[in-house]
Amino acid sequence: MDLSQVKFNEQGLIPAIVQDAATGEVLMLAWMNAESLGLTLETGYATYFSRSRQKLWKKGETSGHTQKVLGLKLDCDRDAILLTVEQTGPACHTGARSCFFNDVLTPDEDELPASAAILERVYSVIEDRREHPQEGSYTNYLLEKGIEKICKKVGEEASETIIAAMKNSPEEVTYEAADLLYHLLVLCFERGVRPADLWAELARRR
Repeated sequence: MDLSQVKFNEQGLIPAIVQDAATGEVLMLAWMNAESLGLTLETGYATYFSRSRQKLWKKGETSGHTQKVLGLKLDCDRDAILLTVEQTGPACHTGARSCFFNDVLTPDEDELPASAAILERVYSVIEDRREHPQEGSYTNYLLEKGIEKICKKVGEEASETIIAAMKNSPEEVTYEAADLLYHLLVLCFERGVRPADLWAELARRR
């Protein structure tokens, strides 16, 4: 990367927006100078410049919550950076996953466009049910019954998806495949497999 193309401000800094590579979630906003940007490119891990301390800091150098940089882009004016990272642990110093948790205008969940990110959210709910069981929760029921029950449900949902496909019913395939995906996520959680592990394996097969 030619650093002469980067338009630093009068303080020699450029804002860096950080995005989770797996989910697309915006994690934080930090600042870089030429040296921290160079170190980020050289090491593959995000290094920033602290305006309050007037020094460089590698993300996670004390907490262990590092950011492995998978992609880096300049915007159209070359005066802002977008980092795509693999985040270890929370990104925010408060312990939150993202620094952007103070809602001013909250979107209606039902109005948000559906995407593959829902799989990550469902997995997070499954994790939360383990830590915070809820009475009447079907997920808790499956986790309490154990791996044999979960495997049986995966088999049942797979069969129902096949039957729906043989009937040539897109609506039924959609419904049954969604059931199958949910039960597969419960199975993966029970066996310590995270969505990121699945994405990595699928990427390896390209």
